[in-house]
Amino acid sequence: MKKLTTAGVHLFLILASVVSLFPFVWMLIGMTNSSSDILKGRFSIGSKLMDNVHKLMEMTNLGAASWNSAVIAIIGTFGTLLLSSMAGYGFEIYQSKGKSRLFGLLMLSMMMPFAAVMIPLFRMFSDMGLLNTPTAVIMPTITTAFMIFFFLQNTKSFPRELLQAGRVDGLTEWQLFTRIYMPTMKPTYAAAAIITFMNYWNSFLWPLIALQTQEKKTLPLVVSSLASSYNPDYGIIMVAIVITTLPSILIFFLLQKQFVQGMLGSVK
Repeated sequence: MKKLTTAGVHLFLILASVVSLFPFVWMLIGMTNSSSDILKGRFSIGSKLMDNVHKLMEMTNLGAASWNSAVIAIIGTFGTLLLSSMAGYGFEIYQSKGKSRLFGLLMLSMMMPFAAVMIPLFRMFSDMGLLNTPTAVIMPTITTAFMIFFFLQNTKSFPRELLQAGRVDGLTEWQLFTRIYMPTMKPTYAAAAIITFMNYWNSFLWPLIALQTQEKKTLPLVVSSLASSYNPDYGIIMVAIVITTLPSILIFFLLQKQFVQGMLGSVK
C-alpha cells in the first residue's frame, strides 16, 4: 500500500511538472518557427530561429532594453534587501512602545491596491523631475511591507546569543548587523533576492507609466509593444519572451538551494 501511495505521488508530481514546463517548451519550439506555423499549431523544431532573431534586432533596441531592465533589477534588488532587512531586524531585535502599532499600520498598507497610488506617484515624481529615469521605477518599491515582514519572521529564529557575544567584544550596532546578522541570514537574503529580482525584472504597469521614451523602455515593455501591433509576428514574440525569461531562471537556479532554506526560515 505504501509503494502504491509513493507511486501515485510521483505520478502526480511528474504530471504537474509536465503541465508547468509545457508553456516554456512551447516558447522554445515556437521561437524556431514562423508566425504562420505557430498559428497552425506546429509543435516541432523549425528553421526560422536566426530569421526571428535578426528581425527582433531590427525591430527593437534589445541591448538598451536589456541594460535598462538589468540596472533597475540589480539596483532595486540590492536596495530592497538592505532596507527591508534593516527594518525587519529593527522590528524584531529592538523594543519600543509603539512598535506593534507601527508594524500594524505597515501591514495595512499591503491592502492598498497599486492603482490607488499611481496618480499621486506620477505627480510626485513629475514634480521632482524624475520621470523617465530608473529612479522613478525603483523608488516606489525600494522597500515593501511584504519584504519587511519576510525578514522579520526569519529574524525570529536568529540566535540572540550571537548579538550578545558581539556586544561583549565591543562591536557597534551597525557592525553587529553587517558582520553577524547578514552573514548568518544568507539563505533569507537569497530567497528575498530571487523574489525581489523577479518582481523588478517583470514589472510592467509602473514602468509603462514612468518610462516615457523608447530608449528607456525595459524588456517587458518591448515584448508588450511587439504583441500589441496590428499584425504580430509570433515567432519574434517567442524569441523576445525567452530572452526576457532567461535571467530570472538563471538567478533562481543559482540560488535554488538557499531559496528553499530561506523560505523554510533556516539560519546558517
